[in-house]
Amino acid sequence: MKPRCLVVALGLAGGLLAADARAAPDAASLARGEQIYARCAACHAIEGNRTGPQHCGLFGRRAGTAPGYSAYSKAMRESQWVWDEKSLHVFLKDPMTALPGTSMGYAGVKDAAERSDLIAWLKVASHLGEACKPAP
Repeated sequence: MKPRCLVVALGLAGGLLAADARAAPDAASLARGEQIYARCAACHAIEGNRTGPQHCGLFGRRAGTAPGYSAYSKAMRESQWVWDEKSLHVFLKDPMTALPGTSMGYAGVKDAAERSDLIAWLKVASHLGEACKPAP
């Protein structure tokens, strides 16, 4: 994430903190989450599709429905999963066990604290408004 986007993300996290102190990630958690997301960057990006789908607008989206991405496995398209903190924890721990038939050939993020930090960062970064919109 670009430094400007991180500042926006931290600002949004601060707003979340004011709304619900229990749910808001701190700056250190967001920074760790961004570092963990670097592992995902070979296939994913917030702002656009790559080998894997974009993460812009991830939360609340039904799995297998990212705009402009069509290379989903049948398992993902038919999963009926909706991405939220709980479903991401399950999926990211071990994608191939959580959703047999997925084409995401990644061993997963085994450490629960790392998954929590990654999900906290994704929650903020995937809602960055204009910075999150894919290029035309």
